[in-house]
Amino acid sequence: MLAPPTPTTWHIALPRGATAVPVARAMVRCAMQDLQATADRTTAQLLAAELVANALKHAGDADPIELVVELGAGGCRVEVHDGDGRHLDGLGAPPPAPPVPPPPSDGTAAPVCTRGRGLLLVRSLSSASGCRPTPRGKAVWFTLPELRRHQER
Repeated sequence: MLAPPTPTTWHIALPRGATAVPVARAMVRCAMQDLQATADRTTAQLLAAELVANALKHAGDADPIELVVELGAGGCRVEVHDGDGRHLDGLGAPPPAPPVPPPPSDGTAAPVCTRGRGLLLVRSLSSASGCRPTPRGKAVWFTLPELRRHQER
C-alpha cells in the first residue's frame, strides 16, 4: 500500500486578539515538524510572531489573519495574510542608509527612531522576505533555508 504524500503547506486561521501570537508560534513549530522542515524553528517562531503582531496592530478588527507555512525548494516559507492592503516597506533588499542628520544646534540629543525593529529582525534573520498584494489584502513573508540533515550510518 502506498503512503499518502507528505504535505508541503499548512494554512492556519489565527484568532484575533492576545492569543494570536502564541498560537502562531505553536502552529509554526507544529507545521515545521509535520512538514519535516529542517530550517531553524526557533527563528521561524520569532519572525512569525513579529509578522502576526504587525498584522494585529495594522489590520482592521474584522480582518482575518492567516498563517501559511510552506516547504519548498528554497527552504521553509512563512506568510502572514491580513486584510490591510497597504504595502509594507522595509523587507526585501536592505534599503540604502539614510543620510545622518546634523546634531541639533541647541545641544540636545537627536531623536531616535524605535519603530520597525521587528521588520529589521525579519530582514536580517531570513534568507529572503517581502510583501505582496493578495485579493483580500496583503501577505508578508520570509524564507529560512533548510539545514543539512546529518546522515546516520
